[in-house]
Amino acid sequence: MADVNAMEKKLAEYKCDTNEAICLKLVRFQDDLDDDGTTFHPEYSHQVFGDDEVAFGYKGLQIQLFYTAGNLSTLFKVKYSSKVNDTFDCVEADNVEGKIREIIPAGFTCNSDDFVSLLEKEANFKPFGTMLHSYTVHNEEGEQLTYQIHKAEISCPGFQEYHERLQTFLMWFIETASFLEVDDDRWDFFLVFEKYNKDGETLYATVGYMTVYNYYVYPDKTRPRVSQMLILPPFQGEGHGAQLLEAVHRFYCGLPKVQDITAEDPSENYVKLRDYVLTKLCQNLPSFDADKLHLGFSADMIKEAQEKLKINKKHARRVYEILRLRATDMSDEEKARAYRLEVKKRLFGPYRKNQRELAKMRKCLRPEELVSHMGQLDTQAQQEELEKSYQLALEDYRRVLERLASQA
Repeated sequence: MADVNAMEKKLAEYKCDTNEAICLKLVRFQDDLDDDGTTFHPEYSHQVFGDDEVAFGYKGLQIQLFYTAGNLSTLFKVKYSSKVNDTFDCVEADNVEGKIREIIPAGFTCNSDDFVSLLEKEANFKPFGTMLHSYTVHNEEGEQLTYQIHKAEISCPGFQEYHERLQTFLMWFIETASFLEVDDDRWDFFLVFEKYNKDGETLYATVGYMTVYNYYVYPDKTRPRVSQMLILPPFQGEGHGAQLLEAVHRFYCGLPKVQDITAEDPSENYVKLRDYVLTKLCQNLPSFDADKLHLGFSADMIKEAQEKLKINKKHARRVYEILRLRATDMSDEEKARAYRLEVKKRLFGPYRKNQRELAKMRKCLRPEELVSHMGQLDTQAQQEELEKSYQLALEDYRRVLERLASQA
């Protein structure tokens, strides 16, 4: 028994956290290859290495996935200090290289010199598609950096291969990511690039992207639905997500056939970003004037948001609540109460549905069955959940308003 425990302890030394082992880089200069400061790591690796996010069979495992900053030409290497097969017979290490090869497209190199040659060709890389928007950001050193947002088609020469390389990042930063089947012309692609200077030449670095699918709406409309959105980690927290989402909204606002814009299974972070962007867009609409907000959510708001900004009723309602909060003196007890009741009226919708279901249950369930469901629909518990939902909404809304104020 002691021998078995000792063996297990020794084998445990060959387990590696794949979120730490995977080293990602976006390389602009040759010196970046040896600069640990340019390395970043995944948030997730379970879709490649299983729920435990562990690779077995190695000590000092390092999985290098280095990309040229613009074209995303790829260097792939696996390094380790020792392998379990070298010490123990009949114990196999995980096929780490095989797992990575399953998700990265063909055309990568495993040779550093070849990668440096690819890096030298980055000056030939130009953004795909049509530029929709350009903006500037000041970095910590006070330098003014220029960014561009482009709309691309899958038919753009070289774009499909580029997209295959780009979407590999989804596996590491979106929990339930999947690769797109892009052989459908209803997909739109929006890309963010940074312009930078290298040896007197202007080059472009990939910052992030969004994919949108155009669904048909009877009889002659379309409903663009955001499928995926990712700002690469070195650029996160700099406002690029808001710039991208606003540029995409403005693009679709100019298309008469667009009904409204939605998102597929949006994350909490995406919803918060959307709240900010839509509130920024709506705050100057006449129907959302401060003196009209206290009159309640109106048909004029729904109509104007939909017609001018392609915003549906559900999203327009959230915008109204955010803007009404800004226009409400929450230190005034009566005004604060009116605002709270207005928000809770919307939040109560699911609970009202539960009450209707309970009324139906009373007619068709036996007493013992009804009792088991009554616990789920306890009025006191509902009130507590409602208050909790309200406080969370208030917290999110205040964060949006703080961001709007900081950008004013």
